[in-house]
Amino acid sequence: MGIFDRLSTLLRSNLNDLISRAENPEKMLNQLVLDMRSQLAKAKQQVATAIADEKKLQAQAEQEKKQADDWEKRAMLAVQEGRDDLAKQALLRQTEHMQSGAQLEETWRRHAAETETLKNSLRALNDKIEEAKRKKNILIARSRRAEAQRRIHETMSSMSDRSAFETFERMSERIEQTERKALAAAELSEELSGDQLARQFDQLEYKADADAQLLALKQRMGLLAAGKGEPTKQLGAGEGAGEVQDADLVDEGADDERPRGAS
Repeated sequence: MGIFDRLSTLLRSNLNDLISRAENPEKMLNQLVLDMRSQLAKAKQQVATAIADEKKLQAQAEQEKKQADDWEKRAMLAVQEGRDDLAKQALLRQTEHMQSGAQLEETWRRHAAETETLKNSLRALNDKIEEAKRKKNILIARSRRAEAQRRIHETMSSMSDRSAFETFERMSERIEQTERKALAAAELSEELSGDQLARQFDQLEYKADADAQLLALKQRMGLLAAGKGEPTKQLGAGEGAGEVQDADLVDEGADDERPRGAS
């Protein structure tokens, strides 16, 4: 477990250093994840070494057990050949290998248990690093949003005296005044340029043409008699009859005053 104790201490040290500096949260978080992955790679190598040692102990324990079996067979062969002295020596060798094998097997089993614990810790560390990578993106997004809010607040605070907006309005008024002067200059230049007498006759011709169009419109609407320039008036029954009778009386009087015999 010393491997992961050192790894945990190193990660805490790096994290505290990054937090104390906190110059760029996004850069710091990315660097922290890189450091964690680098330390994880080193931990994997050390766990792999521990697994290799475990397998080596297992192989040595099995080898000692095989040697003990071989010496037992040799003792049996010596007995069959009547060589009890050789059989005793073979049994002594068998005992040595059995004792060595038993010690190696005990060491291997203890080492195997520790190796399994290391592998479980390594899996847990890998899961935490993957979770940190996912949280990193969320933290970076939150950091960017907070930075944007801070900048907006600072900008709005700097404009609290409305000096910038007032300057903007003054510039707008100045531009509008410049535009009005330009239009006036253009209008004046147009009036002063060209033949003034011809321009006056053009205006008269335009007015005459407009009057003619108005007259034609009134004629189409029946407000003017054909060929006349004044609206026609409808005569009432009384007014028309009286005027006609007066005209007849005048004519008859004239006839009476004529000398008789005149044609």
